[in-house]
Amino acid sequence: MKIAIGILILALVGFGGFKLWEYWGTTEQNKAAPDPTANVQPQALQGLPQALEQPLQEAQAKGPEAFREFIDKIKKSPLVKDPRLAWIELDYVVLLAGKDPAEARKVFRKVKERTPTDSPVYARVKSLEKTFE
Repeated sequence: MKIAIGILILALVGFGGFKLWEYWGTTEQNKAAPDPTANVQPQALQGLPQALEQPLQEAQAKGPEAFREFIDKIKKSPLVKDPRLAWIELDYVVLLAGKDPAEARKVFRKVKERTPTDSPVYARVKSLEKTFE
């Protein structure tokens, strides 16, 4: 009986070690996986006239309040549209997260609702989803 219990314990320890090794391998693969948003260049996305790139950077540097005002102003223009507008609003969400998380979640939800799965911004929405939901 002692031998059977010993063999059973040894089998369980071996199985547990195997599962731990398997889990470690999958986490290493996940760390090595490239960031899906790394290959997207925001400036290359359609939906923002080139003339607004510099004012965008300036508003972003001034902080969340100035950035929000800039976004509200450009949303009124028929020249500004998704996917670039969605990317800009996600930049705002990230910038705002430390100061007003509730507002950041609200803006994130709006962007997520209007972003289709075939959009170049969708990968970034999915990567921020756990943070803002």
